[in-house]
Amino acid sequence: MKISLKNGKLRYSVFLIVTILIIFFTSQCFAQSSTNNDSKISSFQYVKKLNSVFDFVQQNYVDEVDPRVLYEGALKGMLDALGDPYTLYLDPDAMRDLTDTTAGSFGGVGLSISKAAESTPDKPAYVEVATPIEDTPGARAGIQSGDLIVAIDGLPTPDMTMNDVLAHLRGEIGSSVTVSILRGKNMKFDVTLIRALIEVPTIKYGMIEGSKIAYARLIQFTPDTPLRLQDAIDSFEKEGYTSLIIDLRDNPGGLITSVVDVADKFIDNGPIVSTKSRLLFENQQFTAAMENTTVKKNIPIVVLINRGSASASEILSGALKDYHLAYLVGERTYGKGSVQQVIPLSNTDGFKITMARYYTPSDTNIDKIGIPPDYEIKNFETLTADQEKIYMDMLESNVITDTVEKNSGMTEADISKAASEIAKSYDIDLRIIRRLLRVQVQRHQPAALYDLDYDLQLNAAIKVIKDGRFDELVKTTKTLRQLQDEVSESK
Repeated sequence: MKISLKNGKLRYSVFLIVTILIIFFTSQCFAQSSTNNDSKISSFQYVKKLNSVFDFVQQNYVDEVDPRVLYEGALKGMLDALGDPYTLYLDPDAMRDLTDTTAGSFGGVGLSISKAAESTPDKPAYVEVATPIEDTPGARAGIQSGDLIVAIDGLPTPDMTMNDVLAHLRGEIGSSVTVSILRGKNMKFDVTLIRALIEVPTIKYGMIEGSKIAYARLIQFTPDTPLRLQDAIDSFEKEGYTSLIIDLRDNPGGLITSVVDVADKFIDNGPIVSTKSRLLFENQQFTAAMENTTVKKNIPIVVLINRGSASASEILSGALKDYHLAYLVGERTYGKGSVQQVIPLSNTDGFKITMARYYTPSDTNIDKIGIPPDYEIKNFETLTADQEKIYMDMLESNVITDTVEKNSGMTEADISKAASEIAKSYDIDLRIIRRLLRVQVQRHQPAALYDLDYDLQLNAAIKVIKDGRFDELVKTTKTLRQLQDEVSESK
């Protein structure tokens, strides 16, 4: 029978039949690996389905598709589905950035950040600043732990993946990027940062002026941290130190092997940290050895912590707390109690995946909980709505920047005098104004070792040591296991 396709209706009917046949055969292809109960589908059958969709899209999508686009999209979606912010696909740029960061140097603005995998209208997935890295553009601009980056160069961050965020923050050295910061509930302002080569310092140390109190700020745990800390301890020995403050505030963590070697300098026996997983080879216990202990026995040790203290810094503070070797001052830590590994997929890309959770010596995991201080103190009280408005008015007026630009080489006396003048127009704590002026003065200088004028937490740590009741205080502290058991019982 001869059919004329010149007839429009007939042509449409043939097209419809062909389309139905394609859909039918395709659905049969996808359904071959299925059963009536999706819960019984094997991993192999799911992989077959993925392969079928991959091939079908590549061959039938309206435009020609680069297979790498499908490959990367599938991996991103698969890992994002776990809902774990630390498990993600690493494209070539992200893989290179991670390698540079672990090695201790990279290009960018110097902000350690995190981002929720899911964004909702009630809780947008803004980028949270875990910590600004010291002596970098982000730190010198006064960005703080807990600040939220709501946009980068005008692009809303809830719509970005973590890889997108890193790609926008990193760039050519000397180029600029503008981040929109949300601080508190209502303080929103833009900060323009000039990208620089970021060399991650691992430790800064010295003696607290006019005392025998040693001070060591561990900035990040890199392969060099244990060696650099030993340099600090040797220096303190020459100075005749009688007590020690370890500052872990805004320390985002780093290598577990590095923090174990650091903790081993304080702990002479027993477990430092253990990792637990459903995989036997991931179950490990790192144990202290007496021959590696280099810190004086029975020396008062105070550890400073805050919400920017995460991961490896929580391993150290948790171990020292569980062994009653240190007294913790500051604020509750971030709560990252998981261990990740980077799995290369090629010479250029890979993925990072959570393989285990770590446990402190008292067999406690602090993931999403954090470590509470023994003595809680904040560096500044939460501002009221009226105070936030005054604070924003002061920032938007550029009075801080203008004051510093008009008075080059400001001394502490100059800063104090200028703060008093500014306070006449803006009713804000003088200590905060002095801090803002000091940050602006030091924007093009190495950061000072400490700031006793502003730093209430450091002053509290010094007071704990000088009060002479350290032994009594540290003996009455509770291990993390005891604290968690109390919470469980109360519920």
